[in-house]
Amino acid sequence: MQFLGLTIFGFGGMEIFSYLVHRFLFHGVFWRVHQTHHKPNKFFLELNDVFSLIFAVTSMSLMIFAEKPLLASLTFPIGLGIAIYGLVYFLIHDFFTHRRFLPFGSQNKILLTIRAAHQRHHQSIEKPALEPYGLFIFDYKRFFAANKKGRDPKIPSSKVV
Repeated sequence: MQFLGLTIFGFGGMEIFSYLVHRFLFHGVFWRVHQTHHKPNKFFLELNDVFSLIFAVTSMSLMIFAEKPLLASLTFPIGLGIAIYGLVYFLIHDFFTHRRFLPFGSQNKILLTIRAAHQRHHQSIEKPALEPYGLFIFDYKRFFAANKKGRDPKIPSSKVV
């Protein structure tokens, strides 16, 4: 039970951590790197992708250097939760929302609401961006009500930058 709880803690904690880092660091001191994600890009990768590598190395380190046995470890399940978060984030954010790499479509209302909320964040390529800064934690009612058809009427249906 502790293993599952710590894995969920790693996943949920990563969303909170991501929100704070995105809001205060990516749109702050790391803006020069992060702005590559907010501007239209014709390249396969963005400089901003370096942040994903940092999070992945952190997650892997927590798992690789975990004390044995792994089921009794504190760091392994946290690292696993972070890795699961990273995978889910990558699928929803990069494949579905930004249509990078191997894009996919869905009519799932929750996924469409997450996409619309994230597109709102990308409406501006300026450093002070619009909410939401998180991918999963935001005011769902606000976006869900406006997105009966899967998109915010104020947001063009074209590809999000």
